[in-house]
Amino acid sequence: MQIDLTRIKAYGDTMDDGAMQLSFTLPVPPGEEAREAARQMALQMGLDTPSVVEMADLGVGFSFFVVYGKCRHYVDYTAIKIPKRQLHVMTFKEINSAIKEHLGRKVTVVAACTGSDAHTVGIDAIVNMKGYAGEYGLERYPEIDAYNLGSQVPNAELLTKAVACHADAVLVSQVVTQRNIHLENLTELVELAEAEGIRDKMIFICGGPRISHELAIELGFDAGFGSGTLPNHVASFIVNELIRRQKAGPE
Repeated sequence: MQIDLTRIKAYGDTMDDGAMQLSFTLPVPPGEEAREAARQMALQMGLDTPSVVEMADLGVGFSFFVVYGKCRHYVDYTAIKIPKRQLHVMTFKEINSAIKEHLGRKVTVVAACTGSDAHTVGIDAIVNMKGYAGEYGLERYPEIDAYNLGSQVPNAELLTKAVACHADAVLVSQVVTQRNIHLENLTELVELAEAEGIRDKMIFICGGPRISHELAIELGFDAGFGSGTLPNHVASFIVNELIRRQKAGPE
């Protein structure tokens, strides 16, 4: 079957039928009025013949809905251009060997959950010695000095520590995303680094469940890592980037 990638549409049972399933919550108690509100919401989202197939009471005046419908819109897949992170993933042993061979010194990394974010699961998985999913954390690497400052660290404090340690890389984890607070916090960090004149002297990396490499680049970071990232992914990027910058020389 030849598919026109300039006009792709959601697929359910037959090609281009536009069938979609979506779920959402409305701040109203369950009932026929709530069901109709969910149907009208789907209509305004561009779904034809929407059908509310599930409604659940979430308590305190909230209801959860599952809706089926057919989307009328097409997307030009060929016009989509996403910046991709060039990442040669190395093993624990290869990373340490590359540092010794190409850099000739230890690599220093400072990491934290900044702002109001108190969720350290992501940053701990990357930095703490035990690591994640069978991969050692950065603290276990003999050629990396890693500092995990923990949670709710002010951006200014993180940068102060990075400067004091002569950090090669700064890692920021953001899990709390209500009202896009992660965007404000990450933007503030980059702006502070630029104001201090250290933005180009360190590698800035952000990560979290709502973080993509594309978003990170837009916010002024060197790389972004989302869910499923392993410690060696981050370590590989840092080391490869340091080697690249060393070969490129001062700008």
